[in-house]
Amino acid sequence: MPDRPAYAERKAFFKRMLTVYGRKPVLEALQDRSLNCHALHLADSNREGGVLADIVRLAQQRAVPVHHHSRVELARISRNGRQDQGVAADILCPGFRSLEDYLGQLQALPRQRLLALDGISNPQNLGMIIRSAAAGAIDGIVCARRGNAALGPLVIKASAGTLYRAPLMQCESLAPALQQCRRAGFEVCTLRADAACSLFQFQPRGHCIYVLGNETEGVSAVVEAEADRALNIPMRNGVESLNVAVTASLIAFADYLDR
Repeated sequence: MPDRPAYAERKAFFKRMLTVYGRKPVLEALQDRSLNCHALHLADSNREGGVLADIVRLAQQRAVPVHHHSRVELARISRNGRQDQGVAADILCPGFRSLEDYLGQLQALPRQRLLALDGISNPQNLGMIIRSAAAGAIDGIVCARRGNAALGPLVIKASAGTLYRAPLMQCESLAPALQQCRRAGFEVCTLRADAACSLFQFQPRGHCIYVLGNETEGVSAVVEAEADRALNIPMRNGVESLNVAVTASLIAFADYLDR
């Protein structure tokens, strides 16, 4: 029988891991001494010298374990064999956790405000959303692996590196995750132009989760079905909508003065 407490601890540890790929992103991660680099992965086929030599030197200076793999094995690790350039690194992100672990500790937490992402397909938008959420009064970001952009170099760049420290909770798909949140006492809100109540007038009864939809199609029907209410953002001069990352910023700072 496995040691269950030790297994659970290892499982929670790996849920907080983000695998970064590509030579420049990995080099920048190793250069940031505040980041906990758990391991460096290299393809056996890599040519020595250049940026790769800098990466290996920094890993050795920081006592980061270096693992060598076949090209196929490295592609499995990076999950992007076309763009990993033969290099990947595992970064421990302290703010990452599973939704189940978070909800299990909810009773001990004050009123919570979450963002949930439904089909944010543009990596730059996703990175900017993460940056605004990390800076503002948002306690967590629920990000489904299915439908949203992958957490790759473009997201890291657009987040200005805040992805590594963001309070991110990944799940497989969003609708079941919202069901879990509702059962735990969250009020689920979507943003819609024809909603009767303004985001800035809304006063949550308790925990609240705001859903941001796809850049073109908005919130999907299956996710909209889980919402308790819709909110609008007042517009002037005939403007119909805002960029989703701008909307995230407004939500993140809407009640900042109350926190």
